[in-house]
Amino acid sequence: MLIDIEASNFPSYWADCVNNSLIDDLISLYHEGAVLMPTFSPHVAKNKKTLESYFEQLSSKEGLKVDIHDESVNCFQIDADIFVINGIYDFKFKVDGALNTFPSRFTFVINLGKECPILHHHSSQIPKTFK
Repeated sequence: MLIDIEASNFPSYWADCVNNSLIDDLISLYHEGAVLMPTFSPHVAKNKKTLESYFEQLSSKEGLKVDIHDESVNCFQIDADIFVINGIYDFKFKVDGALNTFPSRFTFVINLGKECPILHHHSSQIPKTFK
């Protein structure tokens, strides 16, 4: 089933899946052959098994929440249903009992004409600025 959503709202849809631990729904967003360059792993996820492993590990973090910085979201239409979307989100979860925030940047390449729209997803923590 195709997702009926505006491309610019896709990051929030993805974050809702993470925030509600909807791992199967989350994995179903990734097209076969899609690449995830994850925030908290040095390993690229390229298939359902590695996606599941990564998202299960991520969802096990106590207090996990992803907040999209809506004002940072940029959406570029490449073709009829193909978009490149980038912006900033914060991952929040507890580490050793203390809530930590990990500001991160993301890029999605999606095809909203496909049932599994994510073709590529890059996510990385924002580095500290140079001084």
